[in-house]
Amino acid sequence: MGEALVDLVPQPDGSIRPQPGGGAWNTALTLGRLGVATSLAWPISRDAYGALLLAPLAAAGVETSLCPRSNRPTALARIDLNSGDATYRFDDENSAGRIFLPAQLPPLPTDCRALVIGGISLAAEPCGSTVEQFATDASRRGIPLIFDLNIRPQAIQDKTEYRARLDRLLTLSHLVKLSAEDAAWLAPDTAPDETAARILALGPRIVVLTRGAQGAMAMTRRHRLHAAAVPATVADSIGAGDSFNAAFLASLLHGDALDSPDSAALTAALTLATTAAAITVSRPGADPPWADEL
Repeated sequence: MGEALVDLVPQPDGSIRPQPGGGAWNTALTLGRLGVATSLAWPISRDAYGALLLAPLAAAGVETSLCPRSNRPTALARIDLNSGDATYRFDDENSAGRIFLPAQLPPLPTDCRALVIGGISLAAEPCGSTVEQFATDASRRGIPLIFDLNIRPQAIQDKTEYRARLDRLLTLSHLVKLSAEDAAWLAPDTAPDETAARILALGPRIVVLTRGAQGAMAMTRRHRLHAAAVPATVADSIGAGDSFNAAFLASLLHGDALDSPDSAALTAALTLATTAAAITVSRPGADPPWADEL
């Protein structure tokens, strides 16, 4: 559950290319392409951009029956690229996703194996409260909560309330993924791996820290494993963290190891995730790999 929006990606010729995206949308797309039975839950506009969001999900086998349709516009992310690194400016005031109310919440599927949340869907209202309510209810029912922080400072309305929401959800989470940039925002004067260790102490069973070209680390109370980044020629960084998160989760689910992974399961998940991220950054926009590419 989380944002589905359209990235407005600048092209070399000065034009702008609309590209479907959003943290949760990218994650759902990657999971579907990797053969994991996946549903997305987020309001989708009836405008032309809404159709642009739905078509790739359908091609990847992602279920969208949990997505209420809305007459409000699709949220937009205006992207600036600097040597392939993407920064975002969000235009989501009164959008389909921003005005996501508790009355629109779908029922939690009875066969749900995990719930993934994170990103800008938690940073604004009323959608932030709606997602938190759904995630809290799911966690209380024993559904593992996968929390990809994916912090976008430009989207945060109320920094104090946002931090409080993160703290509440971190204590409920089963697996937390954060980037070095997320860690720096949370604790500017603390090393990222120390911030990851502090999050682990709050209750999650697994914490994963990504560090771009420096690779990634997976932590549990018994493990601290590192993986090098897979070399790639970078087109841009759009969707890289989302594809990493999805591939890491897919590996654990395929191995039936989400509940209590051993070192072999964590190593396999890191390997798949770093490979998926390398493929994604090698292609323009959020275009994660299919299973046969891995």
